[in-house]
Amino acid sequence: MMKTPVLQDPCAITDVVDWGDVPTMIEGQSRTSGVLLHKGPNGESETGIWICTPGYWNCHVISDEFCHFLEGRATYVHESGDVIEITPDTAAFFPKDWKGTCRVHETVRKVYMIR
Repeated sequence: MMKTPVLQDPCAITDVVDWGDVPTMIEGQSRTSGVLLHKGPNGESETGIWICTPGYWNCHVISDEFCHFLEGRATYVHESGDVIEITPDTAAFFPKDWKGTCRVHETVRKVYMIR
């Protein structure tokens, strides 16, 4: 029988993996880290916790992504001008090929699902 992947109290998790700097920086130097809860066969889906420090960068979402932001503040601006303000307990869906910018004002922590 397969064991169901579970992360208890995602805001309290401190044992995270350094995932490196955001490669598309405009200003500052955002660093990412997280915990991978599950990665599907052939890498087509993924879920886990993502943490990102302050900075400003170009953002291109390459697969559908659902996010539930648990901590921090950020502003996403779609190339159309649509503004998404992220605060704790914000849920957002970014469709494949969403393009714009992200400015992290205070370190964010989110649980996410990519498909």
